[in-house]
Amino acid sequence: MNSFSQVATARTISGPDTPSVGAQEPAGHPDGVRATARIRAAYNGRVTTLPQLHSDGPFHLRRLRTAGSAAKVGIIGAMSAPLGGDRLTLDITAEDRAELEVTTAAATLALRGPTTSAATYDVRLTVGEHASLRWLPQPLISATGSNLHQTYTVELAATARLTLREEQLLGRAGEEPGHLVSRILVHRAGRPLLDQQTAYGAPEPGWDGPAVLNGHRAVGQLLIVAPRLDHRQDPILLGEGTKDGCAVLAPLAGGPALLATAIAPTTSTLRKLLDEAYAHALAR
Repeated sequence: MNSFSQVATARTISGPDTPSVGAQEPAGHPDGVRATARIRAAYNGRVTTLPQLHSDGPFHLRRLRTAGSAAKVGIIGAMSAPLGGDRLTLDITAEDRAELEVTTAAATLALRGPTTSAATYDVRLTVGEHASLRWLPQPLISATGSNLHQTYTVELAATARLTLREEQLLGRAGEEPGHLVSRILVHRAGRPLLDQQTAYGAPEPGWDGPAVLNGHRAVGQLLIVAPRLDHRQDPILLGEGTKDGCAVLAPLAGGPALLATAIAPTTSTLRKLLDEAYAHALAR
């Protein structure tokens, strides 16, 4: 386990973007979209406000209602993306003491597009002191012929809290997946907490074999970082076995964090496993 569905409307070219920290920026394609959407959440002493909500390219950002003092943002797909050659970035910051949740309205569908060159989808998350950020998107679907490199670059203050859920479906019904490379790079208080990369689909060797996915097509991770997790915990196995999927919830050596990694035959089963892992983490 180590190794949007949206309707196309119009595609426009926006200004250039910068590569993710620690990632090499591919050459791109003249027909590809370059877009950077930004969210900034700040605490005003009573509630969390959104002083910056900048939509761009396929990312239409919408403020959602909440019952408490936290802020919530939904991302709606304004065009079909990511396609081959696209350079897409989401830059999300929760400043000191802010509480922010970000989700997507639908699944993200990676398609081939006008070129076979890789699309890049960078998600940059910054969380300040005593702040909380919950990144809970719908699944990413890797359609046949697609080529996507997705990177999470996360910077956490020492007292920051983070919940990051990543779900991937390898191919739609009856089709082989595209090529999907995903990296999660997390620093806490300036020190590395997690640096993990997974790669699925051709030409990756053995990605579907018994040592990796064992025939499953849904894979996901749940990363929970919180100061209250700063005590010794043992890994636990969730799920009945390989037929219906399974998950492992384990502590990270570099800080107060738990990482659940799950594989399953369907996205619904995958979500159940990750929800179970989240419940166990809360209980701890």
